[in-house]
Amino acid sequence: MSDPTPLSAATLDGLPAEVARPAYDRSAVTPGMVHFGVGGFFRAHQAMYLDRLMNNGENLDFGIVGVGTMPGDARMRDAMKAQDCLYTLVVKHPDGSRDATVIGSMIDYLFAPDDPQAVLDRLADPATRIVSLTVTEGGYHVNQVTGEFDPKGAALEADLAGGGPPQSVFGFITEAARMRRDAGIPPFTVMSCDNLPGNGDVAKKMILAFAAMKDAELADYMRANIPFPNCMVDRITPVTAPADIDDLAERFGVADQWPVVCEPFTQWVLEDHFAAGRPAYDNVGVQIVEDVVPYELMKLRLLNASHQALCYLGYLSGYRYAHEVCQDPLFVEFLLDYMENEGSPTLPPVPGVDLDAYRHQLIERFANPEVRDTLARLCAESSDRIPKWLVPVIKINLANGGQFDRSALIVASWARYAEGRDEQGEPIEVVDRFKEKVMAAAAAQAGDDLAFIRDRDFFGDLADDERFTGAYRRHLASLHDVGARTTLENAAAG
Repeated sequence: MSDPTPLSAATLDGLPAEVARPAYDRSAVTPGMVHFGVGGFFRAHQAMYLDRLMNNGENLDFGIVGVGTMPGDARMRDAMKAQDCLYTLVVKHPDGSRDATVIGSMIDYLFAPDDPQAVLDRLADPATRIVSLTVTEGGYHVNQVTGEFDPKGAALEADLAGGGPPQSVFGFITEAARMRRDAGIPPFTVMSCDNLPGNGDVAKKMILAFAAMKDAELADYMRANIPFPNCMVDRITPVTAPADIDDLAERFGVADQWPVVCEPFTQWVLEDHFAAGRPAYDNVGVQIVEDVVPYELMKLRLLNASHQALCYLGYLSGYRYAHEVCQDPLFVEFLLDYMENEGSPTLPPVPGVDLDAYRHQLIERFANPEVRDTLARLCAESSDRIPKWLVPVIKINLANGGQFDRSALIVASWARYAEGRDEQGEPIEVVDRFKEKVMAAAAAQAGDDLAFIRDRDFFGDLADDERFTGAYRRHLASLHDVGARTTLENAAAG
């Protein structure tokens, strides 16, 4: 086989015929959207939908300018610059087949530390009508207990102190809003696409709280003029592995520094709340609705919480991939029982959705052996996930007299995982922005079996509820005494 072709604008026409590519003239695409946090999910989801629209000849004036603010984003800058912001999206089907599509909707990438002014100029340009975000759950700086803005963090603190160009996402958005207001340029829309309940509402509250600490009058202007639509996004997108890069080169003859791999399923439910128009997303399968809340709660409490239900117990049982766990009947029964008896009862009606079919579809998606979603990825940043996805389920069920035993086991499995050693005594690399605090609480369990859940930032008052602590203590002791698999077997036996 000949050497793979390095991906770039110059080589696009010469790629193998089985590789789909933009049907539109990318030189005719102009910037209309700025996106903070260009990672795998954004490239497999929002950028893909816009590419579909452009292939239909629509919305060529909504080209994406990606922005990275974190030191690690320099790698994305280098990859995107080398490839003229092109990348390959590889859809992995359960039967082992692949679809490869070159996505062309991102037309520029700015690494903010290189040139903060260039980012501000792009944000302040009248052509920029949407500023979108995938900055992870932790990127909104929410105090887990109070729900208020937490201004801690070097970049935020530097921006609040002033005296220099912005460093944080909040700093860039706020300064750009000021520039547009002062120049008489209409406001943009801020569109959060992260896995948060009420992601637009959260973005609005936190960004405006930041802005108010800088300039109360500006914050009032932003509150009155900048929409923050809520949305629900869904597509399993594992971290790109070296094997994915090699596979793309071997199967399709494309040399791509940073392709994206994903499952076939994709969903986006979006509120139609924009200041200066939006792409015609509804023409390419996006559900435009009045109220996103039922859909996002369904996803967070069933899909996302189920990821937490399988990842720690699966890892402790010796599995390393989600599909391994979801091909094990013991785990499948546990996940379906959690979703049916604990997650689903907390949901409002979800228009147009058969929840039983949705639950079983989730198991099928998780069990896709080609996606190879690692449990390590699902176990990462748990302190941003469990409090938002699972703790509300527990609290609602406690309040309503519902079931919570499986949820207690999930929390206990996180506490056991956070001890940093698996059941064979091998080290676990705990990845969490609060790693030191989380691991210290897990270490303290030897002398206080409720130490882990006493952290009110994560769990509120759950440690005070004897109904919950009774179940939690029992499961944690079992995880220590007989291990994860036997604990699950005992739970299933009832």
